[in-house]
Amino acid sequence: MLGEALRLIRVYHDMKQKDAANLIGVSTSYLSEIEKGRKVPSLEIIQRYADAYSLPVSSIMFFAESVEDGTMDWAKSIVAGKMIGLMQFLEARSERANAC
Repeated sequence: MLGEALRLIRVYHDMKQKDAANLIGVSTSYLSEIEKGRKVPSLEIIQRYADAYSLPVSSIMFFAESVEDGTMDWAKSIVAGKMIGLMQFLEARSERANAC
């Protein structure tokens, strides 16, 4: 679920795929493939995400693990669940705003 985590990070920052791809230095189609889970990003690409969004790589990886599995301890699952819910809310809000 690394791709989903990266997509949620992009959405949280209210960026369109095209803008994020330019910022990270990849094509829009490649970014789409990563976000859909069809391609696995290299460590270099993950580092570019980290630099672009001012996040530690370890935080991105932790978030991706939290999205992926249900084996988190109680506290981690609450925090990750809240973050995922917030990011999905922001994504829906952004989609509604762009539809107008």
